[in-house]
Amino acid sequence: MMNTIFSHLRVVVRGGGDLGSGVIYRLARAGLPVIALERDLPTFVRRAVCFGEAVFSSSIEIEGLCAQRVRDIHEVDELLAAGCVPVLVDPAGESIAHWQPQIVIDARIEKRNAGTGMGDAPLVIALGPGYVAGTDCHAVIETNRGHDLGRVIWQGGAEPDTGEPGVMVGQTYSRVLRAPSAGSLRAHFAIGDMVPKDAVIAEVSGHPIRAAFAGVLRGILHEQVPVTPHMKIGDLDPRAERRHCFTISDKALAVGGGALEAVLSAPQIRQSLSRSPLPEAG
Repeated sequence: MMNTIFSHLRVVVRGGGDLGSGVIYRLARAGLPVIALERDLPTFVRRAVCFGEAVFSSSIEIEGLCAQRVRDIHEVDELLAAGCVPVLVDPAGESIAHWQPQIVIDARIEKRNAGTGMGDAPLVIALGPGYVAGTDCHAVIETNRGHDLGRVIWQGGAEPDTGEPGVMVGQTYSRVLRAPSAGSLRAHFAIGDMVPKDAVIAEVSGHPIRAAFAGVLRGILHEQVPVTPHMKIGDLDPRAERRHCFTISDKALAVGGGALEAVLSAPQIRQSLSRSPLPEAG
Protein backbone atom coordinates (compact mmCIF):
# COMPACT_ATOMS: atom_id res chain seq x y z
CA MET A 1 0.00 0.00 0.00
CA MET A 2 1.31 3.43 -0.93
CA ASN A 3 1.74 6.02 1.82
CA THR A 4 0.24 9.23 0.39
CA ILE A 5 1.84 11.60 2.89
CA PHE A 6 0.90 14.53 0.64
CA SER A 7 -2.75 13.53 0.45
CA HIS A 8 -3.84 17.16 0.18
CA LEU A 9 -1.92 17.58 -3.10
CA ARG A 10 -3.95 15.97 -5.87
CA VAL A 11 -2.18 15.13 -9.13
CA VAL A 12 -3.69 14.35 -12.52
CA VAL A 13 -1.39 12.87 -15.17
CA ARG A 14 -2.88 13.02 -18.65
CA GLY A 15 -1.41 10.00 -20.43
CA GLY A 16 -0.42 6.65 -18.96
CA GLY A 17 2.14 5.69 -21.61
CA ASP A 18 5.84 4.99 -21.18
CA LEU A 19 7.02 8.44 -20.05
CA GLY A 20 3.78 9.27 -18.27
CA SER A 21 4.15 6.08 -16.27
CA GLY A 22 7.64 7.13 -15.18
CA VAL A 23 6.07 10.33 -13.85
CA ILE A 24 3.23 8.47 -12.15
CA TYR A 25 5.67 6.04 -10.53
CA ARG A 26 8.03 8.73 -9.21
CA LEU A 27 5.22 10.90 -7.79
CA ALA A 28 3.25 8.03 -6.28
CA ARG A 29 6.39 6.60 -4.65
CA ALA A 30 7.10 10.04 -3.19
CA GLY A 31 3.69 10.03 -1.50
CA LEU A 32 1.47 12.05 -3.83
CA PRO A 33 -2.01 10.82 -4.79
CA VAL A 34 -2.02 10.44 -8.58
CA ILE A 35 -4.75 9.57 -11.05
CA ALA A 36 -4.12 8.88 -14.73
CA LEU A 37 -6.41 9.93 -17.57
CA GLU A 38 -6.32 7.95 -20.81
CA ARG A 39 -8.05 7.62 -24.15
CA ASP A 40 -10.33 4.66 -24.83
CA LEU A 41 -7.80 2.97 -27.16
CA PRO A 42 -4.28 3.98 -26.08
CA THR A 43 -1.59 3.62 -28.76
CA PHE A 44 1.49 2.99 -26.58
CA VAL A 45 3.51 -0.15 -27.35
CA ARG A 46 5.53 -0.66 -24.13
CA ARG A 47 2.38 -1.95 -22.48
CA ALA A 48 4.10 -3.98 -19.74
CA VAL A 49 5.39 -0.73 -18.19
CA CYS A 50 2.43 1.55 -18.95
CA PHE A 51 -0.13 2.18 -16.22
CA GLY A 52 -2.56 3.08 -19.01
CA GLU A 53 -2.63 -0.62 -19.88
CA ALA A 54 -5.32 -0.88 -17.18
CA VAL A 55 -7.70 0.46 -19.85
CA PHE A 56 -7.40 -2.92 -21.61
CA SER A 57 -6.64 -5.29 -18.71
CA SER A 58 -8.61 -3.59 -15.87
CA SER A 59 -5.51 -3.62 -13.67
CA ILE A 60 -1.73 -3.77 -13.90
CA GLU A 61 1.18 -3.81 -11.46
CA ILE A 62 4.52 -2.24 -12.37
CA GLU A 63 7.47 -2.51 -9.99
CA GLY A 64 5.19 -2.95 -6.99
CA LEU A 65 2.78 -0.13 -7.84
CA CYS A 66 -0.71 -1.13 -8.93
CA ALA A 67 -3.10 0.70 -11.22
CA GLN A 68 -6.76 -0.07 -11.77
CA ARG A 69 -9.33 1.21 -14.21
CA VAL A 70 -12.26 3.09 -12.69
CA ARG A 71 -15.62 3.84 -14.27
CA ASP A 72 -15.88 7.45 -13.13
CA ILE A 73 -14.24 10.09 -10.95
CA HIS A 74 -16.37 9.12 -7.93
CA GLU A 75 -14.40 5.85 -7.53
CA VAL A 76 -11.03 7.59 -7.40
CA ASP A 77 -10.68 8.45 -3.70
CA GLU A 78 -11.48 4.95 -2.49
CA LEU A 79 -8.89 3.42 -4.78
CA LEU A 80 -6.24 5.96 -3.76
CA ALA A 81 -6.92 5.10 -0.12
CA ALA A 82 -6.18 1.47 -1.01
CA GLY A 83 -2.77 2.50 -2.39
CA CYS A 84 -3.58 2.06 -6.08
CA VAL A 85 -3.41 4.45 -9.04
CA PRO A 86 -6.84 5.03 -10.59
CA VAL A 87 -6.94 5.03 -14.40
CA LEU A 88 -9.91 6.80 -15.94
CA VAL A 89 -10.86 6.93 -19.62
CA ASP A 90 -11.26 10.67 -20.08
CA PRO A 91 -9.42 11.92 -23.19
CA ALA A 92 -10.98 15.39 -22.96
CA GLY A 93 -9.95 15.83 -19.32
CA GLU A 94 -13.48 16.64 -18.19
CA SER A 95 -12.87 15.15 -14.74
CA ILE A 96 -10.14 17.70 -13.97
CA ALA A 97 -12.68 20.40 -13.13
CA HIS A 98 -14.61 17.97 -10.91
CA TRP A 99 -11.62 16.59 -8.97
CA GLN A 100 -9.85 19.97 -8.77
CA PRO A 101 -6.24 18.80 -8.57
CA GLN A 102 -3.45 21.10 -7.45
CA ILE A 103 -1.18 19.68 -10.17
CA VAL A 104 -1.89 18.67 -13.77
CA ILE A 105 0.83 17.01 -15.85
CA ASP A 106 0.36 16.61 -19.60
CA ALA A 107 2.25 13.42 -20.46
CA ARG A 108 0.46 12.61 -23.71
CA ILE A 109 3.59 13.37 -25.80
CA GLU A 110 1.53 14.85 -28.61
CA LYS A 111 4.48 17.09 -29.58
CA ARG A 112 2.00 19.94 -29.81
CA ASN A 113 -0.29 21.64 -27.34
CA ALA A 114 -3.39 19.46 -27.30
CA GLY A 115 -5.46 21.76 -25.11
CA THR A 116 -3.37 22.20 -21.98
CA GLY A 117 -3.49 25.62 -20.30
CA MET A 118 -2.05 27.31 -17.24
CA GLY A 119 -5.56 27.64 -15.84
CA ASP A 120 -6.00 23.86 -15.56
CA ALA A 121 -4.48 23.81 -12.05
CA PRO A 122 -2.28 25.90 -9.76
CA LEU A 123 0.71 24.00 -11.23
CA VAL A 124 0.66 22.73 -14.81
CA ILE A 125 3.58 20.72 -16.19
CA ALA A 126 4.05 19.37 -19.72
CA LEU A 127 6.47 16.78 -21.10
CA GLY A 128 8.54 17.40 -24.20
CA PRO A 129 8.22 19.66 -27.24
CA GLY A 130 5.08 21.53 -28.24
CA TYR A 131 4.69 23.54 -25.02
CA VAL A 132 6.17 26.80 -23.82
CA ALA A 133 6.71 27.30 -20.09
CA GLY A 134 5.26 30.62 -19.05
CA THR A 135 2.67 30.53 -21.83
CA ASP A 136 1.10 27.05 -22.10
CA CYS A 137 2.15 25.73 -18.70
CA HIS A 138 4.29 26.59 -15.70
CA ALA A 139 7.09 24.10 -16.43
CA VAL A 140 8.26 21.82 -19.24
CA ILE A 141 10.30 18.65 -18.72
CA GLU A 142 12.93 17.84 -21.33
CA THR A 143 12.32 14.41 -22.90
CA ASN A 144 15.08 14.33 -25.52
CA ARG A 145 17.95 11.99 -24.68
CA GLY A 146 21.20 13.75 -23.92
CA HIS A 147 22.67 16.19 -21.45
CA ASP A 148 19.34 17.87 -20.61
CA LEU A 149 17.11 14.79 -20.30
CA GLY A 150 14.79 15.29 -17.32
CA ARG A 151 15.72 18.94 -16.86
CA VAL A 152 12.98 21.29 -15.60
CA ILE A 153 12.41 24.29 -17.88
CA TRP A 154 10.63 27.25 -16.28
CA GLN A 155 10.91 29.59 -19.27
CA GLY A 156 10.74 28.45 -22.91
CA GLY A 157 10.32 24.99 -24.39
CA ALA A 158 12.00 21.62 -24.80
CA GLU A 159 14.24 20.67 -27.70
CA PRO A 160 12.42 20.11 -31.03
CA ASP A 161 11.35 16.58 -31.90
CA THR A 162 14.10 14.91 -33.95
CA GLY A 163 11.89 12.06 -35.12
CA GLU A 164 14.85 9.72 -34.64
CA PRO A 165 14.66 6.83 -32.14
CA GLY A 166 17.42 6.48 -29.58
CA VAL A 167 20.39 4.32 -30.57
CA MET A 168 20.54 0.81 -29.09
CA VAL A 169 23.57 -1.31 -30.02
CA GLY A 170 23.81 0.57 -33.30
CA GLN A 171 20.11 0.17 -34.13
CA THR A 172 17.81 3.17 -34.54
CA TYR A 173 14.97 3.17 -37.08
CA SER A 174 15.20 -0.61 -37.57
CA ARG A 175 14.23 -1.30 -33.96
CA VAL A 176 10.92 0.57 -34.29
CA LEU A 177 8.25 -1.59 -35.91
CA ARG A 178 5.83 0.31 -38.14
CA ALA A 179 2.64 -0.71 -39.90
CA PRO A 180 3.02 -1.27 -43.65
CA SER A 181 -0.66 -0.46 -44.21
CA ALA A 182 -3.93 0.34 -42.51
CA GLY A 183 -5.91 -2.48 -40.93
CA SER A 184 -5.86 -4.67 -37.85
CA LEU A 185 -2.80 -6.00 -36.04
CA ARG A 186 -2.14 -9.64 -35.21
CA ALA A 187 0.94 -10.30 -33.09
CA HIS A 188 2.93 -13.52 -33.46
CA PHE A 189 5.13 -12.83 -30.42
CA ALA A 190 4.41 -11.51 -26.93
CA ILE A 191 6.25 -8.81 -24.99
CA GLY A 192 9.39 -10.36 -23.52
CA ASP A 193 9.76 -13.02 -26.24
CA MET A 194 13.10 -13.52 -27.98
CA VAL A 195 12.67 -12.93 -31.71
CA PRO A 196 15.06 -14.41 -34.30
CA LYS A 197 16.25 -12.30 -37.21
CA ASP A 198 13.80 -12.29 -40.16
CA ALA A 199 11.00 -13.83 -38.04
CA VAL A 200 7.50 -12.47 -38.66
CA ILE A 201 6.82 -10.53 -35.47
CA ALA A 202 3.32 -9.47 -36.46
CA GLU A 203 1.10 -8.81 -39.44
CA VAL A 204 -1.27 -6.02 -40.40
CA SER A 205 -4.16 -7.24 -42.52
CA GLY A 206 -1.98 -10.01 -43.92
CA HIS A 207 1.14 -7.88 -44.47
CA PRO A 208 4.08 -9.34 -42.48
CA ILE A 209 6.41 -7.31 -40.28
CA ARG A 210 9.78 -9.03 -39.98
CA ALA A 211 12.59 -8.60 -37.48
CA ALA A 212 15.57 -6.78 -38.99
CA PHE A 213 17.80 -8.31 -36.30
CA ALA A 214 17.56 -10.74 -33.39
CA GLY A 215 16.31 -9.20 -30.16
CA VAL A 216 13.65 -9.16 -27.46
CA LEU A 217 10.19 -7.78 -28.18
CA ARG A 218 10.04 -4.84 -25.78
CA GLY A 219 6.63 -3.62 -26.86
CA ILE A 220 3.71 -4.35 -29.17
CA LEU A 221 0.51 -2.42 -29.82
CA HIS A 222 -2.71 -3.85 -28.40
CA GLU A 223 -4.62 -5.74 -31.06
CA GLN A 224 -7.81 -3.78 -30.36
CA VAL A 225 -6.23 -0.57 -31.66
CA PRO A 226 -6.92 0.19 -35.35
CA VAL A 227 -3.71 0.61 -37.31
CA THR A 228 -2.86 3.35 -39.81
CA PRO A 229 0.01 3.33 -42.36
CA HIS A 230 3.48 3.90 -40.85
CA MET A 231 2.03 3.85 -37.33
CA LYS A 232 4.41 2.62 -34.61
CA ILE A 233 3.22 -0.84 -33.60
CA GLY A 234 6.20 -2.32 -31.78
CA ASP A 235 9.71 -2.05 -30.35
CA LEU A 236 12.46 -4.63 -30.86
CA ASP A 237 15.40 -4.34 -28.45
CA PRO A 238 18.80 -5.61 -29.69
CA ARG A 239 20.19 -5.68 -26.14
CA ALA A 240 18.05 -8.81 -25.62
CA GLU A 241 17.59 -8.17 -21.88
CA ARG A 242 14.16 -9.57 -21.07
CA ARG A 243 14.07 -7.74 -17.71
CA HIS A 244 14.06 -4.40 -19.55
CA CYS A 245 10.62 -5.23 -20.96
CA PHE A 246 9.03 -5.23 -17.51
CA THR A 247 10.86 -2.42 -15.72
CA ILE A 248 10.50 1.33 -16.22
CA SER A 249 13.16 2.72 -18.55
CA ASP A 250 16.01 5.01 -17.56
CA LYS A 251 14.50 7.72 -19.74
CA ALA A 252 11.06 7.47 -18.13
CA LEU A 253 12.59 7.56 -14.64
CA ALA A 254 14.67 10.62 -15.55
CA VAL A 255 11.62 12.43 -16.89
CA GLY A 256 9.65 11.36 -13.82
CA GLY A 257 12.40 12.71 -11.58
CA GLY A 258 12.20 16.04 -13.39
CA ALA A 259 8.45 16.17 -12.86
CA LEU A 260 8.87 15.40 -9.16
CA GLU A 261 11.47 18.19 -8.85
CA ALA A 262 9.10 20.62 -10.55
CA VAL A 263 6.28 19.70 -8.16
CA LEU A 264 8.36 20.00 -4.99
CA SER A 265 10.13 23.21 -6.04
CA ALA A 266 7.21 25.17 -7.48
CA PRO A 267 6.42 28.12 -5.15
CA GLN A 268 2.65 27.59 -5.45
CA ILE A 269 3.06 24.00 -4.21
CA ARG A 270 6.06 24.34 -1.90
CA GLN A 271 4.20 26.61 0.53
CA SER A 272 1.60 23.89 1.13
CA LEU A 273 4.04 21.01 1.70
CA SER A 274 4.31 21.81 5.40
CA ARG A 275 0.63 21.04 5.84
CA SER A 276 1.40 17.30 5.83
CA PRO A 277 2.08 16.04 9.37
CA LEU A 278 5.33 14.11 9.79
CA PRO A 279 5.14 10.63 11.37
CA GLU A 280 6.03 10.47 15.03
CA ALA A 281 9.47 9.12 15.90
CA GLY A 282 9.69 5.66 17.33
